[in-house]
Amino acid sequence: MATKHEQILQFIANLAVGTKISVRSIAKQQQVSEGTAYRAIKEAEATGLVSTIERVGTIRIEQKPINNIDSLTFKALLKLIDAKVLGGSAGLAKKLDKFVIGAMTPDEMIRYITKNSLMIIGNREDAQKLALENGAAVLITGGFMTSDAVIAKANAASLPVMQTSYDTFTVATMINRALSDQAIKQDILTVAAIYTPLSKTKTALPDETVAEFQRLRGDQSDFYLPVITATGRLVGMVTESMVAGKKGTTPLERVMYKDPQTVKPYLSVTTVGHTMQGNGLKVLPVVDDSWQLLGIVTRQSVFASMADLNHSRDAATFADQVASQMTLVESAAVDQADYRLHTTPVMTNQLGTLSFGVLNEAVNAAATGYLNRAGRRNVLVAQQSLHTFRPIQLETTVNIHVRPLEMTRHEATLDIELATDGLPVAKALVTCQLLERN
Repeated sequence: MATKHEQILQFIANLAVGTKISVRSIAKQQQVSEGTAYRAIKEAEATGLVSTIERVGTIRIEQKPINNIDSLTFKALLKLIDAKVLGGSAGLAKKLDKFVIGAMTPDEMIRYITKNSLMIIGNREDAQKLALENGAAVLITGGFMTSDAVIAKANAASLPVMQTSYDTFTVATMINRALSDQAIKQDILTVAAIYTPLSKTKTALPDETVAEFQRLRGDQSDFYLPVITATGRLVGMVTESMVAGKKGTTPLERVMYKDPQTVKPYLSVTTVGHTMQGNGLKVLPVVDDSWQLLGIVTRQSVFASMADLNHSRDAATFADQVASQMTLVESAAVDQADYRLHTTPVMTNQLGTLSFGVLNEAVNAAATGYLNRAGRRNVLVAQQSLHTFRPIQLETTVNIHVRPLEMTRHEATLDIELATDGLPVAKALVTCQLLERN
């Protein structure tokens, strides 16, 4: 049988989008305490079922994924490509899934047009109408206009018809980069995907006692108890060491650590892992921008998720592109490593030599690759000092030699030398944080 908390969440999920709710109304309708109603509403907000809007209140909204990154909308596209709307402005909030270039006959084109796609076309009115009739928006390149009939069709279908002075190739390149950036953002794992929600987190009020802490702890080791106000605002944290030797009647507000370190749900898991390791923390409370407690994230869940990360992407970052041009070669020394970087035109600056940014990424990739091969999977480059001696020409092979200077459990310092044609071109000293489970 579902708990009261689960019943309230299901009740909220069944409400129509736009319905206004409150703690008092939910408590009355579901015949529960206001505290129980409050916790359920806060979890509903954390999972994207409801949203609190200033001067309006809490309303039911379209649920978003836990790790949601807003998709590219036609409205955002307008600013990106410096376009203007000719018709169908009511559909600007719709999301762009893909784009199609209209460089074929209508019969062949129909196979590629899907709902929420974008047809990039010139002054071909037949193709423009075909796109609108099949649920796609239209972008007219080259500064061409369109007919009143097409604009009327766009308004009726709430599908934008936009105009830009850019040519088709330039526009396609810009949109492809924007979609690629969105795909990369979607791959970043955030705290929102792994934290323990408020409904499954044990909490206490400031006036509750050490005895209540011991009751909630039970047989748990390394127990951390968030202390919140009656409205759910985080005010402190209590650990076993803080209550050791204290009387059972001692209020928690007298022993708790006030204003503890917190994390927000949109922070990346890697960032939180670095914070936890650097400060020796095993649990961090997760709060919203108003310090309302949403739940907790544990060191175990952070590092387990980092170990399971799939680093392959459909869309490659700049760092991925540099790393893809590097190959491992055999090294004479067992504890050292050698890499070769094959330079490409995109890696050069306006002077035709390898850019400093590319060298930085190559050094990062070599350091990370060396430590990964040594069994250290979660590596974060903390500090890098790179000095260049001479420019590196296009189509030159760069040899990168990695030598460890010091390796501890949580930190590694590496000496990295770069050479071309037997001549040294750069040297780097890199310090890495090794984020591993204790």
